[in-house]
Amino acid sequence: MSVLTLGQVRIHSGSATQEAALQEATDILVAAGAVTPAYVDAMRQREQTVSTFMGNGLAIPHGTNDAKDTILASALSVVRYDGGVDWAGDEATFVIGIAGVGDEHLEILSRIAILFSEEDDVARLTAAQTPDELYALLSEVNEG
Repeated sequence: MSVLTLGQVRIHSGSATQEAALQEATDILVAAGAVTPAYVDAMRQREQTVSTFMGNGLAIPHGTNDAKDTILASALSVVRYDGGVDWAGDEATFVIGIAGVGDEHLEILSRIAILFSEEDDVARLTAAQTPDELYALLSEVNEG
């Protein structure tokens, strides 16, 4: 199952608001055929309940369980904001949007958590110069 393609990986030199980052994550997932545009509302609701900031500069926004009808397929969006995103008071550099059919998002979440658990790996992800390089480092999320 390929949840991430090169077209779903972006790098921005500047910063963004949390709202803009949620919208971009949704737009990428919509373009990938994974969610309907309404998915962004479910992401917002999730953030109001609990921040999806995970530490190590990583936020992984995803919809609430009520939003299952807005999810068409499992997919990821990966955006690196080199200027950072103020994520409810935390500094996020990577915003990884997740849409998962059924319970697939749990497996995808765990793969991402593993990727971002090692500081050396995070340093490599942060140092990647192009979306191609970043995608190559992240492509193991497709295995399994």
